[in-house]
Amino acid sequence: MLFGIRTINQMKKEYKRILITAALPYANGKIHLGHLAGAYLPADIYARYQRLKKRDVLFICGSDEHGVPITITAENEKTTPQAIVDRYHELNKIAFEKFGMSFDNYSRTSLPLHHSSAQEFFLKMHRAGILKEKIEKQLYDQKAKMFLPDRYVEGTCPTCKAPDARGDQCEKCGTFLNPTDLIDPKSKISGDTPIVRETSHWYFPLGDYQQRLKDYIDGKNTEDGWRDNVIKYCQSWFNDGLQDRAVTRDLQWGVEVPLEGYKDKVLYVWFDAVLGYISSTKEWSQKNGNEKWKDYWTNEDTKYVAFIGKDNVVFHCIVFPAMLMAWNDNSDVKYVLPTNVPANEFLNLEGQKFSKSRGWGVDVDEFLEKYPADSLRYALAVNMPESRDADFYWKDFQAKHNNELADILGNFVNRTLTFVHKNFDGVVPQLYELSDLDTAFVNELSFKPETVGNLIEQYKFREAVLETMNLARFANKYFNDSEPWKTIKNNPERCSTTINLCLQAVRTLSVLFQPVMPGVAHRIHSLFNLPTTSENFSWNNAAKLELKPGTKLGIPEILFTKIEDEIIQKELDKLNVSSKSSDVQVVEIKPTITIEDFKKIDLRVATVVECEKVPKSEKLLKLQISLGSETRQLVAGIAQHYKPTDLVGKKIIVVANLQPTKLMGTDSQGMLLAASDTDGKLVFVTTAGEISNGAIVK
Repeated sequence: MLFGIRTINQMKKEYKRILITAALPYANGKIHLGHLAGAYLPADIYARYQRLKKRDVLFICGSDEHGVPITITAENEKTTPQAIVDRYHELNKIAFEKFGMSFDNYSRTSLPLHHSSAQEFFLKMHRAGILKEKIEKQLYDQKAKMFLPDRYVEGTCPTCKAPDARGDQCEKCGTFLNPTDLIDPKSKISGDTPIVRETSHWYFPLGDYQQRLKDYIDGKNTEDGWRDNVIKYCQSWFNDGLQDRAVTRDLQWGVEVPLEGYKDKVLYVWFDAVLGYISSTKEWSQKNGNEKWKDYWTNEDTKYVAFIGKDNVVFHCIVFPAMLMAWNDNSDVKYVLPTNVPANEFLNLEGQKFSKSRGWGVDVDEFLEKYPADSLRYALAVNMPESRDADFYWKDFQAKHNNELADILGNFVNRTLTFVHKNFDGVVPQLYELSDLDTAFVNELSFKPETVGNLIEQYKFREAVLETMNLARFANKYFNDSEPWKTIKNNPERCSTTINLCLQAVRTLSVLFQPVMPGVAHRIHSLFNLPTTSENFSWNNAAKLELKPGTKLGIPEILFTKIEDEIIQKELDKLNVSSKSSDVQVVEIKPTITIEDFKKIDLRVATVVECEKVPKSEKLLKLQISLGSETRQLVAGIAQHYKPTDLVGKKIIVVANLQPTKLMGTDSQGMLLAASDTDGKLVFVTTAGEISNGAIVK
């Protein structure tokens, strides 16, 4: 039976299964936090969500183990390329497991199965006359007596004149290069200036597929809504015109060219690496004693989603689809092309790019020795670089863990379970007639799975996580407003209903947070003494009130232990970063004021009771707020950051004694406080704990 994967854009096609791949990490170093935020965490969130939707999902990855950087590392360490890839394959595989990646198969491209698969693609194209043999000029190191692959050469970039540009690409301006393009090239083997010699290589005519690639991307974009950054990146390549790309190179380490007379040549790593997805799926089939890999790769009813970082867009949106087109043109077995390629931008560390050479970075294995994987997953998810580069700040990580995971989610789960054990003998209490407050809470629960699910379907993972945490905020507010500590004495049935609904919300939150924080979700699941593999924790019934009264509950535990300032300071000291410079935004402090000046400002706690858009304005929202003793109207320029429904019920801080004004003809009696995050989104300042409306902020 076919299931429909529907987003707000209403996809036109229904799929029977989902194939998910995450970019093959290069086995030349450890996985760092930037890698996780780029391709792996979003892929895992998507895979876990689709499994919770009870869909047929296969999640594939593996190590990319060929190419020049590996041979250079081996030479520097006076060992073999195989020893290098063996080391980093195992280290990264373990790091992924500790991080909670749910790969169905994690393979490697040094396996014979991968070599034969890549050679099969090469021979198919060669026999079909697609590949072109060219005599070309290549740099040759006379001292080392070898042709120099691109990364064995450094020189001055001909485009931006930056020194130390590699033979394949200038990191400063991003221009793709040939070694012979470099000004004043130097061999990284001997340090000498290489000479130019002729050699022969096979080329793939990428330009022949340009129009088909444009049509393919346009069609898939219409169908599944590709990201703007990916479309623009592809368009820049099309504007420049696609050129022939070498398929072979002079190197000993790699997949051997399966032709007579090419003993000293291997397949170019760009050609064989993307085929690692196919060989990894074949390996998965072999392990399970079947041929099901064909179901995922060769049936049109497969939705194939390839998660990558932006530096891999050209290979996954242009090169790999062209290779699959070439195969399909000459075979009865047709491979599916990616339905979407959600490429993330880069994650930086404390405002600077991750750099192995400068020692600027945080490796995943070292991070997870000290901090919970789920806390890292959450912090990366809410700051995911989906449309622009983002930054990981240690102080921000601490704030996310302490202020959101511990104080909001952890607090709600713990206070609810603790109340049950204290007042209801540790069992789910009865659900009685619902009040208006209860009904509003149930309604909030009911639409969250669809809202969050639609965002994940559109690859908007950051928004999905924010929506889920907003539900935890709403649940805390419901608990506070219901005052069960009072009703347990004067209205036990009311208290019973409140706690029943709070427990239902805990279960809902455990399902909605499961793709992001699987470990925490499992710990919450265990409190209900229900099988985690059952329908009790599927996405489709996440909001249903299915906890049965009388169910015995587990003993609550602290989900998140707060991270102290001195712990984070040690991390900053390692990077030689001051506490001040690690703030999310560095803004010049305004001129000093006196305490008398500050006392003139009357800051009050308020609750948003109504909210609507200001007619004919794209930026303004009109809010009715309760200050306890009175209700006021505010106008705030936050419509581009929040929907009116997002704000109703929220606690905010307002300047209560600001001179009234009119905005777009609408009266405004005060101003709410907000700050901009790293993406420019306005986040309103709120309170923690049970603070009454009208309370003075000092």
